[in-house]
Amino acid sequence: MTTVTTHQAAHQAAHRTAHRTENPTADPTGRHRRRPELAAFLRNRRARVTPADVGMAPGLRRRTPGLRREEVAQLSGVGVTWYTWLEQGRPINASPQVLDAVARTLRLDASEREHLYHLAEVACAPGRQSDAVEVGPEIQGIIDALDPHPAVVYNARYDILATNPAYRDLFAVPEITGTGIRNVLWTLFTVSEEACPVVHRAQELPIMVATLRGAYGRHAGEPAWESFVEQLSAASQYFAELWRSGDVAPPGPRVKTFRHWASTGEIRMTSVSLSVHGLPECRIVAYTPADEESRERVAALRRRREE
Repeated sequence: MTTVTTHQAAHQAAHRTAHRTENPTADPTGRHRRRPELAAFLRNRRARVTPADVGMAPGLRRRTPGLRREEVAQLSGVGVTWYTWLEQGRPINASPQVLDAVARTLRLDASEREHLYHLAEVACAPGRQSDAVEVGPEIQGIIDALDPHPAVVYNARYDILATNPAYRDLFAVPEITGTGIRNVLWTLFTVSEEACPVVHRAQELPIMVATLRGAYGRHAGEPAWESFVEQLSAASQYFAELWRSGDVAPPGPRVKTFRHWASTGEIRMTSVSLSVHGLPECRIVAYTPADEESRERVAALRRRREE
């Protein structure tokens, strides 16, 4: 009777695994074929997403037509080495949360997301798709039709998915448009107080952070959300303080007061949130003037735009 040591057994198992990997015909799971397909799929989808698509400056001397690997990793809230290995088709483990973050960064639709899960050998559960990155022409047409009333589409993290001209008029502050990040919380917390278009920051910003916290409970642990909170906390001590308070609030109608560098006086607007069918956790926020004086000032901004 032959005795096989633990070391010998491990060596033999490793040899059998290597043989199956090198011999596609001995790979009944199809892993040998899926990993190269995964690598090609990720490279292809990365190449089609431009820096402008994700609110980044194009930069100089780019050698790739789309995003760089390190940019995908940063936007997805994962390590550069881990994403590089994933794109190289190495046999690494990936959680559904991480794959969702990569799928959002690469702007994958539902079928592409399912394909990504299959190639990465992760069970694909129907997702909320709550962190949508764009809207269709129908939703864009609705908010365009609301002009001259400002309107915007936010997802649960306050990413700006779509705007109409009146909204852009209201937020067209030079310091804001230079941030390159399409997120209203990032804008309001990182620009100077003088440039911030919201007048009563001490009342408005805590409510917005409490609303974000209410949505965060459904996404705790997701890399994109954790990365966003961590980066904004580092960029704004005020946000970090409000986040630590733990306050929670739902979206709701409010009267907000704005100022604009090209306008004389304050602009008071009533905001109303409307859910969007087919885009869970996304909402249209529409603004209407709260008084006649504000209506005249909004009209003045529009005339200035059309001149």
